[in-house]
Amino acid sequence: MVLMEEKYNKNYYDRIFMEEFLPHADALNTFAYHLTYNETTAADLVQETYLKAYRFIAQYHIGTNSKAWLFKIMKNGFINDYRKKSKSPKQVDYEDFVNYQDGDDTSHLQGYMDLREEMFQNMIGDEVTIAINSLPFDFRTVILLCDIEGFKYDEIAKIIGIPIGTVRSRLHRARQLLKEKLIVYAKQHGYNID
Repeated sequence: MVLMEEKYNKNYYDRIFMEEFLPHADALNTFAYHLTYNETTAADLVQETYLKAYRFIAQYHIGTNSKAWLFKIMKNGFINDYRKKSKSPKQVDYEDFVNYQDGDDTSHLQGYMDLREEMFQNMIGDEVTIAINSLPFDFRTVILLCDIEGFKYDEIAKIIGIPIGTVRSRLHRARQLLKEKLIVYAKQHGYNID
């Protein structure tokens, strides 16, 4: 009898995972890239997010915002990993150091200020991408969640774990910073900024 219940639950949870979680893979990949600025690290973060989501799927309530639930798991995972890495000393592989010193490799500069092309293709220019990337983490996060991913203020507050008033103030400040960074660009493209 117990085996039938476990099998039922596994099939049930697999269906929830496939129907409610997997459709958000592209959004999770984009958000992970914005957090890490590294394709490999972003892919690892998405995989870790899905593993945690499946592991704790029994805590998910069907009909709630699965995208927000996944984003919160990802944000928490990113912060925990960041804290863990910041407390441990940086390790450098000697071979990598020697190869770096001996070569003219500039690949480490690629993607420095680059967002995922497929996300923003034909949507925003390089100047806007650079301006978003240059925002402090807290401001960049609310801009991405609100203006790119389309979350509501209360959803962002739950994802980030801050009061809704703080979401509003960060979003306002982030937009002001973007405006300051992009005013010359806007004027060059014929926008009347007063």
